Amino acid sequence: MDLFSIGFPTALSLENLAYCFAGVFLGTFVGVLPGIGGLTAVALLLPVSFYLDPISALILLAGIYYGAEYGGSTASILLNLPGTASNAVTCIDGYPMTRQGKAGPALFITSVGSFIGGTLGIAVLMALAPALVSLALSFGAAEYFAAMLLGLIAAGTIGRGKPVKSVVMVLLGVCLGLAGIDINSGERRFTYGFFELFDGIPLVVVAMGLFGMSEVIASVGKIKSVTEAGRITLRSMIPDRKDMKASIMPILRGFGVGSFFGPLPGTGPTISAFMAYAIEKRIARQPERFGNGAVEGVAAPESANNAAVQTSFVPTLALGIPGSATMAIMLGALMIHGIQPGPRLMGDHPELFWGLVASFWIGNVLLLVLNIPLIGLWVKLLQIPYRLLYPIILCMICIGVYSISNSVFDVWLVIIFGLVGYGMKLLDLEPAPLLIGFILGPMIEAQFRRALILTGGDYLALMQRPIAAAFFACSALLVGWMVYAMFRRRKARPVEELPEVAEGKTL
Repeated sequence: MDLFSIGFPTALSLENLAYCFAGVFLGTFVGVLPGIGGLTAVALLLPVSFYLDPISALILLAGIYYGAEYGGSTASILLNLPGTASNAVTCIDGYPMTRQGKAGPALFITSVGSFIGGTLGIAVLMALAPALVSLALSFGAAEYFAAMLLGLIAAGTIGRGKPVKSVVMVLLGVCLGLAGIDINSGERRFTYGFFELFDGIPLVVVAMGLFGMSEVIASVGKIKSVTEAGRITLRSMIPDRKDMKASIMPILRGFGVGSFFGPLPGTGPTISAFMAYAIEKRIARQPERFGNGAVEGVAAPESANNAAVQTSFVPTLALGIPGSATMAIMLGALMIHGIQPGPRLMGDHPELFWGLVASFWIGNVLLLVLNIPLIGLWVKLLQIPYRLLYPIILCMICIGVYSISNSVFDVWLVIIFGLVGYGMKLLDLEPAPLLIGFILGPMIEAQFRRALILTGGDYLALMQRPIAAAFFACSALLVGWMVYAMFRRRKARPVEELPEVAEGKTL
């Protein structure tokens, strides 16, 4: 099997093992710190990956991503403040457990649940990815265009805001991605006379500005310190038999939920965690326990979000379609190294694909070994005033951006994107769809042009290919669902929320 003949020898090399350890450790570190999260950390360290070989770079970035999901539960349980968005639901029962003096068992169960969910999620990744690749090898330009268009439309469903806002963000991301000199015509697009924009806007600048700098600005003054966790020892973390027994089935059900939603574009770990929690509450014999320290409300979401993180690599590696902003950065990292993601990745670069999968197995074991003994260190870390951390993070962002091309223009650009990202948060606009549009926009344009050349400019010929037609049909259904949901939400809007009623007027 390629995993053992290629994957583990690659992942167990001294260099890749060191980067795997560094990735999961840094991921846990940033996951513990509320207000940063895995996406921000991946964006921050993207410039570092330029100086590594592609396998080491991807192992490092991936370790940070799934490591942050492990560490994010710590702040949720101890502070009632989620380390990442997908850990928000863990606050509901995790923090009440802390107030009841059960912070140690809660942290232990989340570590075990995350390990089981992540490990089983890797098995699903190994099963699904080759099957998808076998199908996708028959893809031509039309199929690639249709599949990427579906991913772009699915990006409009990401986030908590209205679909219209997400669609606008996607279109804005596409426009930003098209900036620079058109390789076919030589025309300058969206450069506004700046020579530095002739090669386009760097991915690192957009990612670090929208997610790194804006997150730091938004978090200043909002981070609390540990007040109720007390002293947590390894002995105090061992849960009793009742809690362990009550956690087994929720962990397995959480894995099932995460494995289903993880590969779907626009869903990912956040929706998986909330769905797993809702299912546990629905089937519980005593649903009133939830919200008051139910161990099932901690075990299921943590298993679900880690399973979703692992399975989210399926469409990214097999089809070259990112389902989330973090996956978009991973995709960009591959492209920067000159590797074309998609169905041919497994065949053309088997050592990269199977080495990355093997590193997932190793990283999950490392995370289990790290999280339980080092929980005391993470508690002390949460006691550091955030006012001492955020200036260091901002300096790292600026240094990282400048180091790419030694350009002060890029530093100003990342500051501008940081302010824009913060403004988007104030306006409840999601930056994730923008980044996905930024990545997929140029790829869709290239495949669309290629498809039209092959069909002699016949648009209808694109619909005559069965696989492309299926993707187009899914895109149409998704657009129809978004329109239906928007009108349904407007129709269900309470009368008292309408402006006329709020002002005391009659309709």
